[in-house]
Amino acid sequence: MQIQVFITGGTFDKEYNELTGELYFRDTHLKKMLDQGRSQLNVNIRSLMMIDSLEMTADDRELILTHCRKSDSDKIVITHGTDTMVETANYLAKHIKDKTVVLTGAMIPIVFGSSDGLFNMGAAMAYVQTLDKGVYIAMNGQYFNHDSVRKNKSKGLFETI
Repeated sequence: MQIQVFITGGTFDKEYNELTGELYFRDTHLKKMLDQGRSQLNVNIRSLMMIDSLEMTADDRELILTHCRKSDSDKIVITHGTDTMVETANYLAKHIKDKTVVLTGAMIPIVFGSSDGLFNMGAAMAYVQTLDKGVYIAMNGQYFNHDSVRKNKSKGLFETI
């Protein structure tokens, strides 16, 4: 069994410029994270884009969908920014019925050390192997169905609605 991972950006992969205080993208941290977690999973990693999810367009979501459909794997994890993760999950769920797709991300960049991203990725990797076909979000140690979750910005976490 191979797990396909698609990288789309989001806080998960942001870097911090110490001189300007700005966050920016360079490359994904996923390979290093999997090595750090001593993962023994068969994973294929592919970067589709490196953008903030607030900048994600309908064309970007269509690109993600196209790659999900073309993937030989029926187990897919997508790293995604948290602000529009639910929107992308709902879009994918309208079109994908024969695969297990789990979107995950982070509230704090991986490079900060105190990030929730490593934990969220570990959970996503476990959930994609065990959940039935469908589209889910894995955040805060929980999984959520795509159509019954929201990001609670005041609490800084995802919750069931």
